[in-house]
Amino acid sequence: MHKISIVIITKNEEERILQTLESVKWCDEIVVVDSCSTDKTVDICKQYNNCKVYNQAFLGYGEQKQLAVGKASYDWVFSLDADEVVSEALKNEIITILRQPEIKAVGFYVPITLVFLNRIFKYGAENKFFHLRLFNKNESNFNTLSLHESVKIKGKTLKLKNEIYHYCYKDIHHYFVKFNTYTTLYKNASLKKGKRASRLETILLFPWEFIRQYFIRGNLFNGYAGFVWSAFSAFYVFVKYIKLFEANLKNNS
Repeated sequence: MHKISIVIITKNEEERILQTLESVKWCDEIVVVDSCSTDKTVDICKQYNNCKVYNQAFLGYGEQKQLAVGKASYDWVFSLDADEVVSEALKNEIITILRQPEIKAVGFYVPITLVFLNRIFKYGAENKFFHLRLFNKNESNFNTLSLHESVKIKGKTLKLKNEIYHYCYKDIHHYFVKFNTYTTLYKNASLKKGKRASRLETILLFPWEFIRQYFIRGNLFNGYAGFVWSAFSAFYVFVKYIKLFEANLKNNS
């Protein structure tokens, strides 16, 4: 059986990291790269005998995950976020792949499903959205993007059937903490590329994004949680463009 390393980056995840680790305790090794947590995250991780914890000030999502992959002892790596849980069916699917004498791909896309306001999203773009998470590190690693990082891979890839559950937010307050961080990261990355935002974009994108999320992507079938998610998603687009518009004004003044 091929051995596997789980790689996770963390910062102050004591409320959620336990269920994540429990879902992958079957693996050969867990590598955690922690960004100077001030809560009990590291202590919880150290309770697992197969877990190695490294401390690294945050470098940006791409570089931090790239570093975590570099710490993995085994060729096969499964990248997991600290707010994600591997389903039992996915665990069994991965084990079946690792038992093959020759694995037929160098990377596997895994479906990820959002859990928001205690609702598992059964419809829309947040239901089983595929990300490349299982890969051979000799052929792959993360890029260095500070936001919206992804795995660069050379070779054949396949899709797995079973999902990861993404417990993205602890509560609504936590949503807006991350909201503010991500919209600012978007603004900074856009400024480096010389991108600009117009008044018309900020006006039109808000209603369009809600329509796209709620009706076109089908979040109306996810109940009240789907409505809230669509409204928040529209506001997210609005705010990130407003931040860019404000930065453009400052640079022109």
